[in-house]
Amino acid sequence: MKVPISWLKEFVDIDVPIPELAYQMTLAGLEVEQIHYVGLPMSGTLAQMGASGHARKADAKISGFEWDREKIVVAEVSEVMPHPNADRLVLCKLNDGQQEHIVLTGAPNLFAFKGKGPLPKPLKVAYAMEGAQIYDGHAEGAQLVTLKRAKIRGVESYSMACSEKELGISDEHEGIILFDDDAPLGAALADYIGDAVLEVSILPSFARCASMLGVAREVAAILGKPLRTPEVSVTAEGEPFEAVIEITRPELNPRFVLGLVRGITLRPSPYRVQLRLKLAGMRPINNVVDATNYAMLESGQPLHAFDYDVLAGRAGGTAGKLKIITRTARAGEKLTTLDDVERILDEKTVLVCDAAGALSIAGVMGGLESEISEKTTNILLEGAAWNFINIRKTAQAQNLPSEASYRFSRGVHPAMAERGVYLGLELMRRWAGGVVARGLIDNYPLPPVDPTVEVTPADVKRWLGIELSAAQIAEALVRLEFKVALDGETVRATTPDHRLDIGPGITGVADLVEEVARIYGYDNLPETRMADELPLQVGNPLLDKEERLRDLLVYLGLQEVKNYRLTTPEREARRLRPDTPADDKPYLRLTNPISSDKAVMRHSVLASVLENAEWNARFRARLALFEIGPIFLGSEDPGGLPDEFQRLAIVLCGPRSLPSWQPADTAAMDFYDLKGILDGLFDGLHLPAVRHEPVAHPGFHPGKCARVLAGERQIGVFGELHPLVREGYDWPVAAAGTPILAADLDLDALLEQMPSLYATAPVPEYPPVLEDLALVVNEDLPGERVAELIRQTGGRVVAEVRLFDVYRGEKVGKGRKSLAYSITYQAPDKTLTDRDVAGIRTRILRRLEQELGAVLRS
Repeated sequence: MKVPISWLKEFVDIDVPIPELAYQMTLAGLEVEQIHYVGLPMSGTLAQMGASGHARKADAKISGFEWDREKIVVAEVSEVMPHPNADRLVLCKLNDGQQEHIVLTGAPNLFAFKGKGPLPKPLKVAYAMEGAQIYDGHAEGAQLVTLKRAKIRGVESYSMACSEKELGISDEHEGIILFDDDAPLGAALADYIGDAVLEVSILPSFARCASMLGVAREVAAILGKPLRTPEVSVTAEGEPFEAVIEITRPELNPRFVLGLVRGITLRPSPYRVQLRLKLAGMRPINNVVDATNYAMLESGQPLHAFDYDVLAGRAGGTAGKLKIITRTARAGEKLTTLDDVERILDEKTVLVCDAAGALSIAGVMGGLESEISEKTTNILLEGAAWNFINIRKTAQAQNLPSEASYRFSRGVHPAMAERGVYLGLELMRRWAGGVVARGLIDNYPLPPVDPTVEVTPADVKRWLGIELSAAQIAEALVRLEFKVALDGETVRATTPDHRLDIGPGITGVADLVEEVARIYGYDNLPETRMADELPLQVGNPLLDKEERLRDLLVYLGLQEVKNYRLTTPEREARRLRPDTPADDKPYLRLTNPISSDKAVMRHSVLASVLENAEWNARFRARLALFEIGPIFLGSEDPGGLPDEFQRLAIVLCGPRSLPSWQPADTAAMDFYDLKGILDGLFDGLHLPAVRHEPVAHPGFHPGKCARVLAGERQIGVFGELHPLVREGYDWPVAAAGTPILAADLDLDALLEQMPSLYATAPVPEYPPVLEDLALVVNEDLPGERVAELIRQTGGRVVAEVRLFDVYRGEKVGKGRKSLAYSITYQAPDKTLTDRDVAGIRTRILRRLEQELGAVLRS
């Protein structure tokens, strides 16, 4: 928010340099991001920043330039004459308070006065003399130039009447500035309209400061100065008016106020008003709209002006029948807003209506039909309070940010509605010449409760580490306009009726201690050691195990991804064959989804990772992704919370290694690459008795799918995606024919199987004996079953069993295969002899033959 210093000074005396003020505001929570000087002196700015023994400097950007007090002044034009050699230039007879000059200009807003002789009323303008520095009005950006004497079309020119761009006020350069008639002739322009603008970042908890008065309250408290609160009064001399206000949902609209001003004349606002609006970041439009914007910027209460006669016409031509209704929109209801866009409204949007239909989107933007036009003479002024969450959702849903919704979506106290309407009516009376009707129509069905909170010096000592008396705490809160009562060591503070950020109970105590800290000064708080005892550390074994698993997967070469938990049933259905029955478990649907493709809570983490792979396969040849996250299933208890289960999903695609200047295995990853990663994971987690079994699954390729079991409990499935599933995804041409490998594991079951403690073996002292065995077995016998039996029979002497070759052919017979294993024998307590190894080998071969029908291949 942009805050002109001149506007601030109407409410509080500021006797510190502007950089120092910005520094103190920033420390108190109102972060000043930029200081823009408009004519005021800047020469002492850097020195002022370090004026106190340490650097008193807010991290604010400084811009603008200083107007020369002697060379840039208020002047008056008494006659506009044609240029003898140029139709688009004029010569002005100008008096700067000292002498008369002939000034050449091409300002279009002077053409209407050209050749009409002496003006009945001089035009007050901003005048820059020879040698003055101003901005180049026709150059891009802000480029300073010095006025020098030159001839233009045969006429000497050495000075100029200035536009706003040339003075750094705005980007407007199509005409010169025309001041109000009371502008003091010959005065230094910096004294008349010079200013500095603070650009303040308003945090959500500082919504009360989204106005000049709100910022002034904070500045007064910070500097310890009295606040000049403007009296809420209006000169109302017109006949009262009749209207009925019906509020259908008080929780969405706790207050609605109407006022009326008759007989206004639409015209531009006084220049000082336009200037303030521009410096505050708003575009002047006309005196009525400017009055509503000015009142909003000053008080923080957004207002909306209706053409009263349009509403009366909609009510059948009888103003006495006027009825204003606030309600939620009906399904499919439409409204054309002030930006001339027809908007389709959802059923949560709150509308301001009359008996004929919608007039405006509450708290966001008015409707086109009842807008102020050149024919408007009577104004119905609205001030209201709205539910901040509802306004925020409406502005987002309609993609319609506005100054009103900015404030309403952060919270405006209902007490401000009446004050804002009174201020708006009075400004319209002054600037538009209207007559204000006596009395307001006010419907206030749901006044908020302003909390009363008790705080003690002990609370401040415990949370801030400083010793303050109850009287000092009370003094700080009184500076912030709290109503305070002292009861011994207890300070009882009642929240002022412009604030919605103070909570009740213990929350309110924390809020008040924070307010005390802001006024005391965060930079004055001492560094102290924590006085409270630290609580006992409570471990989180499940999280520790999950982090260990995550680290192992990264060590094995996978990259973690994170996805939204939101999806659609159609997106998730792609992970299964089209001929598979749909997921029969009901999805949890969001009442208000942020987009159409995020409507339900997901049932599958694998579906999310497959979408990641589908997208990234366009850019990366090799993918190895995993995600750890929850799935959500509806509870069996009616109205109960959903069941949430943790899952681990892995997807592999592409070559084993990317091409390199060194030899690399660029063959495509297959089923056994994924199996190897899983085996490495299970080994690193020290899972006991893990085995794989072939299984059929609707998402995986027949014969290339297995399930993982720990004991008799299934942990998950893995394999190559089914071709029909693969077709459901948009894989790039480069990935055609490359297997897509995936694993879907029950993380809860996996973590349960992880032992908290496991045995470790010392580094062997005795040498190993290495031996290869080739065994002929039946084709359908899993290789892992053979390796398992070798380990069991060999006991602790068999340190490692590794399958390194599989052979099928005539030499082993039809329906048979040869499995070659590398076996490492190693005893922990002695060196094995050939006789020791032979005995173990004999036992292994005998058991393999008896139980599996395995024969040693000769």
